[in-house]
Amino acid sequence: MNPMHILVIGGVAAGASFAARARRLDETAKITLVERGNDVSFANCGLPYHIGGEIPVRDVLAVQTPASLKDLLNVDARTRCEALKIDRDNKRVLVRNLQTLHDEWLSYDKLMLAPGASPRMPSLPGSDDSRIHTLRNLADMDRIIAATGSGMNAVVAGAGFIGLEMAEQLQRKGLNVKIVQKGPYVLPQLDAKMAVPLEKTLALHGIGVYKNDEIVRFESGKTGLACHLASGRKLEADIVVMSIGIEPETGLARDAGLSLGKRGHILVNEFMQTSDPDIYAAGDAVETADRVFGEPVSVALGGPANRQGRVAADHLLLGEKARPYPGSLGTAIVRVFDLAAGVTGWTEKRLKAAGRPYGITTVNDFHHASYFPGAQLLTLAILWDPDSGALLGAEAVGTEGVDKRLDVLATAISAKMTVEDICHLELAYAPPFGSAKDIVNIAGFAACNERDSLVRTVSALPDDSGVQIIDVRGKAMADADPVPGARNIPLPALRNNLDKIDRNRPVVTVCALGKNSYFASRVLKQNGFDVSSLGGGLKTQIGKTGQ
Repeated sequence: MNPMHILVIGGVAAGASFAARARRLDETAKITLVERGNDVSFANCGLPYHIGGEIPVRDVLAVQTPASLKDLLNVDARTRCEALKIDRDNKRVLVRNLQTLHDEWLSYDKLMLAPGASPRMPSLPGSDDSRIHTLRNLADMDRIIAATGSGMNAVVAGAGFIGLEMAEQLQRKGLNVKIVQKGPYVLPQLDAKMAVPLEKTLALHGIGVYKNDEIVRFESGKTGLACHLASGRKLEADIVVMSIGIEPETGLARDAGLSLGKRGHILVNEFMQTSDPDIYAAGDAVETADRVFGEPVSVALGGPANRQGRVAADHLLLGEKARPYPGSLGTAIVRVFDLAAGVTGWTEKRLKAAGRPYGITTVNDFHHASYFPGAQLLTLAILWDPDSGALLGAEAVGTEGVDKRLDVLATAISAKMTVEDICHLELAYAPPFGSAKDIVNIAGFAACNERDSLVRTVSALPDDSGVQIIDVRGKAMADADPVPGARNIPLPALRNNLDKIDRNRPVVTVCALGKNSYFASRVLKQNGFDVSSLGGGLKTQIGKTGQ
């Protein structure tokens, strides 16, 4: 029998992982990988950090080269070659060598599409200026490095994960950085209250953030590039980095008649097969299932792309032994100077938009034992189903321990665990590493208190003058940072001062982090008051005291 010919369009994460797994499963297959760019496999998540100099050596970003793929995996990797057309009837792909402009038909028995996604670039007046950049590959990175230097002015459009990383690294390189964000807060993949510490950190490092605004046109001048905003502001820049989202590169699949989703992504089954069973697809260009609710979702992350490539290769070469792709959670994290913030699963914003019922619990605690030197506060929010208690999502922000908690909760969501289950997760504890009651456990305890009707929480300070706000912080703290309209009764004195609270009016208890206001609410509830507690404390309030 002739060896199977496997053709892969696109390298980097999905395509390269598919090719590598296919080779390990079939030593006889003929594997050809076609990549439009100069680099067949590179660490694209590391690009911003080489721009800023934090990753000093460029070569470490080149994970594989055509030569290394040939030596290690016997894969024929062809860079600077673009797939132009898929002829499904004859099982071949028209490929153009971008250096020689020579066209060639490459046949296949099985085809993998891993074209990825491209940075979104709006058609704005002046947007063809060479000082405007996007970041997708090593060549883009090289151009940005060559165009930047200390003391220059940079504007970053978009404050998502890549935008924030670029802002941090350009500032690290000595540039004066401003961010323009179309929405009301940075890192819109999270909920607003979790973004507040990030915005404070950006301000502390001298990065201006222009929210609820966007660039509408560019104008070249003698001293730089003027970025005109919708608000009427004008920002001067020596370099602009556009980071306002991505678009799946699915034109090849669309022209071949493969089924696409509503937003243009390639539709695949649980084994990454497209509507043509001889064609697989993986990575940023595909639509898979959401791991929580099972609905269609597109997740542009390196981890899912790598695993999808493996699933496809297993299905192709292992058959019935292959395990299906279980869906995506969208677990992601970003570092912004001394802070980290991340998300897994569903956020409150997404749940509201989808009209799904949910409960939310926000807690604050130290990332390890508070008495051990170096303890840092961590804010954690969990989303859960009000009927079953099943975990739906989680968000975290802090200087230490964010990744650990997100990883634990991503695993818990994948395992279909409930808030009751995470109460009793047995996590590593010694004073330098954690606490006897980890913040994950505490989040579970707090959620169970709500489910058991031991406490009723509110997410914001009430504006209703008919509601009594009782601040249970110590007097010194309350005097230094007062809550408008609140009465200060420190928690230790609360039982002896119940007569100072009107039993005929609802009460909201507040404190700095949320724990003492919960304790106070229990005292008041058992003494007959209609009481709620401010979930997460004043620390989580947007534009209020405690920030």
